[in-house]
Amino acid sequence: MGRFVFIAFQLTWFFSTAQVCPTISYPTNGTLDVPVDATITWPAVQGINGYLLTIGTIPGGTDVLDSQPIGVDNFYTPPLGLPENTPLYLTLSLIPFDQPPIHCEEITFTTIDVTEPPPCTFLIAPDNNAANVTIITEIVWAYAPTATGYILSMGSEPGGTDLVDNLDVGNTVRYVPPEDLPQDTEIFVTIIPYNDNGDLNTCTEESFITGASPYACDPVIDEDTGETIYLKPQIEFPNLVGICSDELPYTISTDDIADGFRWFRTNSGSAETLLSETTSVGITEPGRYRYEAYNFVDGANGTIECASTKLFSVVASEVALIESVEVINLMNGKTITIQASGNGDYEFAMDNEIGPYQDSPIFSNVIDGGRVVFVRDKNGCGTISRSVDRDLDQSDFPRFFTPNGDGVNDFWQFIDPPENFEQSLKVISIFDRFGNFLTQIGPNQSGWDGSFNGRPLPASDYWFKAIFRNRQEIRGHFALKR
Repeated sequence: MGRFVFIAFQLTWFFSTAQVCPTISYPTNGTLDVPVDATITWPAVQGINGYLLTIGTIPGGTDVLDSQPIGVDNFYTPPLGLPENTPLYLTLSLIPFDQPPIHCEEITFTTIDVTEPPPCTFLIAPDNNAANVTIITEIVWAYAPTATGYILSMGSEPGGTDLVDNLDVGNTVRYVPPEDLPQDTEIFVTIIPYNDNGDLNTCTEESFITGASPYACDPVIDEDTGETIYLKPQIEFPNLVGICSDELPYTISTDDIADGFRWFRTNSGSAETLLSETTSVGITEPGRYRYEAYNFVDGANGTIECASTKLFSVVASEVALIESVEVINLMNGKTITIQASGNGDYEFAMDNEIGPYQDSPIFSNVIDGGRVVFVRDKNGCGTISRSVDRDLDQSDFPRFFTPNGDGVNDFWQFIDPPENFEQSLKVISIFDRFGNFLTQIGPNQSGWDGSFNGRPLPASDYWFKAIFRNRQEIRGHFALKR
């Protein structure tokens, strides 16, 4: 029975702390003629670690998007668009901290019937007129709304196709050349988007200039000392930066040694945004960012840039709020469960603010006695504590009362001691000294007035049995004085 109660309590705790699923703002359930380049949006949910998005062409399907991680942004634009003239089924899922995803209700909508060729696109990486591009670069271009494929040509002279000759790369916005590009050469690129309605066939040619071989940035060995010399900056930066919500805007800095620095905000499905070119950057919101440090190195073909880069996430936190601390008395000790809320990643300790801390809010086999629980934000936004309970006994109940109508001590009732606020009275049964049941009082009543069926009872000792919501039971006696 005890194990069943514990499992049931864990489930109750889980559902009571579960986040509320938002309603998709756009497209709403049942919407028709949704553009294929639509941005899916929903109200932001606080206190989670991110979202997953699933889209299929049948209910529950995953053939368009299969549990795509979105991060903490409350919007998403599919980088290759949506299939045209198609009923689609969308499910948003929430990712809590240290819990399985919460799957929200599926919605459906239908995309528009595309009747025209797609517009032209443009280079993102390398961008048009870029210089000193590495010869092993990936070619990336912007999604052309309604496109279902692209024809790519690349050459070492205007209009040339000696590197790539009218290659149908399919429905992608990336191309990795199978061989290194020629060094110190202007590369000309033409990309023609198409769909079932054809293509425009008039898109503008763009170009970029390659630099020296990237291997020029590889470490070298000093012939005299045998020491390894690193041409790229040796950077040290974490995968995750936790900041406190009340600290925004927040400045992130680096102590790395380099000739130059760049900080970017990386956006889902679009180009990066350059934020800073110094050793620090001001962050105004959580999300995904990229840090880059570079050195200038003199080579046979001039000065080149040797860079090291790091993708990282910024997560906002706040000090927790302890909603309640539930206590269950079991045969092998107490089970104490902390219910905390807030926009943070929390860990839990008992009796000592220093720890040890654990990820689970549940403490099992806790021995009797007063306890203090601590909830600490893992990102350093603060620790909060709360007294749990000491065991109650007969001494916590009134020893007598005087129901004489003078307005003082006319009722007998239990009042929680201030240091024991986690206890919660459920019911008290009162008996005479022979064990005969007289009445029952609840926590919201004034108490017992010393009567039975409207008749005042004589001065004597009376007995009680009190039951608390944590399943603790206390028996004792008190005096009725007249």
